[in-house]
Amino acid sequence: MFKRILVAVDGSKSALAALEKAIGLQQLTDAEIYLLCVYKHHSLFQASLSIDRPPGMDIPDKVLSEHAKELVEHAKLQAAERGATNVRGFVKAGRPSSVIVEFAQDKEADLIVIGSRGLHGDKGAMFLGSVSHRVASHAKCPVLVV
Repeated sequence: MFKRILVAVDGSKSALAALEKAIGLQQLTDAEIYLLCVYKHHSLFQASLSIDRPPGMDIPDKVLSEHAKELVEHAKLQAAERGATNVRGFVKAGRPSSVIVEFAQDKEADLIVIGSRGLHGDKGAMFLGSVSHRVASHAKCPVLVV
């Protein structure tokens, strides 16, 4: 059924629920799980914040990249604790919805599992967050929104 399941992780409760579903599917199908955390890229101009940075202050991309790596490692540990095997983690920069869809195509994912709402999911009356909505609308493979 599924050979490669992509799970988008961002540290939200919704992403954890998506990971739980993916683990359950893996136990049924023996699929490989790809964990992907996408952080928003900042240009050098944006990173400069139009002022001089104090010594030792990292640019936003570096800080966000490190945090994204920590989120992926945390998700890998959670997956292992729940019995998941064959789990790989990835970190990418860019617009989350676009990167998730492109990554799924590049890795030939059979399924994308994504939380319905991200870190700012408690705001507004929409059923889906903007990222999950865009991914579901543009992905070439099935998308399970949790």
